Amino acid sequence: MTGLAEPFALAQALIRCPSVTPEDHGALEVVGNALDQLGFTCHRLTFEEDGTAPIGNLYARLGEGTPNLCFAGHTDVVPAGDLAGWRVDPFAGEIVDDVLYGRGAVDMKGAIACFLAAAARFLDEHRPAGSISVLITGDEEGPAINGTRKVLTWLRRGRERIDACVVGEPTNVEQLGDTIKIGRRGSLTGRLSVRGIQGHVGYPERADNPIPRLLALLQGLSKEPLDSGSEHFQPSELVITTVDVGNSASNLIPAEARATFNVRFNDRYSGRTLEAALRARLDAVGGAYRLETEYGAEAFLTTPGVFTDLLEALIERELGVVPELSTSGGTSDARFLKDVCPVVEFGLVGATIHQVDERVPVADLEALTRVYQALLASYVRPA
Repeated sequence: MTGLAEPFALAQALIRCPSVTPEDHGALEVVGNALDQLGFTCHRLTFEEDGTAPIGNLYARLGEGTPNLCFAGHTDVVPAGDLAGWRVDPFAGEIVDDVLYGRGAVDMKGAIACFLAAAARFLDEHRPAGSISVLITGDEEGPAINGTRKVLTWLRRGRERIDACVVGEPTNVEQLGDTIKIGRRGSLTGRLSVRGIQGHVGYPERADNPIPRLLALLQGLSKEPLDSGSEHFQPSELVITTVDVGNSASNLIPAEARATFNVRFNDRYSGRTLEAALRARLDAVGGAYRLETEYGAEAFLTTPGVFTDLLEALIERELGVVPELSTSGGTSDARFLKDVCPVVEFGLVGATIHQVDERVPVADLEALTRVYQALLASYVRPA
């Protein structure tokens, strides 16, 4: 078990699997083999749909008692980008000056390695009074169709209960322990279009230019804040991401103008109530328009309580840092897990995620392992 208790070695083994979504290249086997050795019952699950790649997933459990503490994460990673810009091979798992480099070192193979090492250390001395489970997907960085959501459906069919979950996303901003995520903002994408009549710029009276009307509608959407935030969330934010008429001619009035925007919204809205508020703003401007919306996720919050208090106290005890409870950032698979149990996110420092030279100090891997081990001892408890 000695090798399984070393988080840096496990992290190296995972990084050396170039598991860019939807490929796996052995990453789930690294996790599964480790859990097999620790005595977990492992279920290797593959899901697919028409038009999507088959995705491997893993659910493993040790123990039959309650509570069941689940660690959730993903072994898939984003592409490495420009290889010439990397200090080392992004899939070599090299340690340079006590820092581990590689794609996924922080997001989030490092945290998976820390939890496996924490479980190994805990189980080397104890059997759990409750249960320990691990849910790993290979479809978080991609479309998230054949991953965590379908594993949870499989668990419900088997009447498997999870009492609390920690997602190992890189939550910390500046130092390990400074941030626990207790929720996430929702995400809505809007595609706005305005039709006009194409014509010659020399005879604008014979045409109907859609561009000024589109700009007026965008101004109507964005000139006033959507809200002032809520107790645990920052104000909702609308960001315009594209404006396009597909026009390469300077003497042509286009027939259509289009824009795309995204709203990261707080718990004052659901996706549907937000859409209604956006349409009200557009209607107030006036004129014909078309708005298509896509809901990426709903906002959610794990209300601070016994579980969050415990994790806060353990972080302060092990790391000497008082964490902030935050709901900032983008989306994660916690948006699916919140439907089955209280969920928090706590992992490594996220400063280099998705960047060239993604990296983590080896000391942070050891420190995060200590926090996870303390959580197992305090929440699952020795038998």
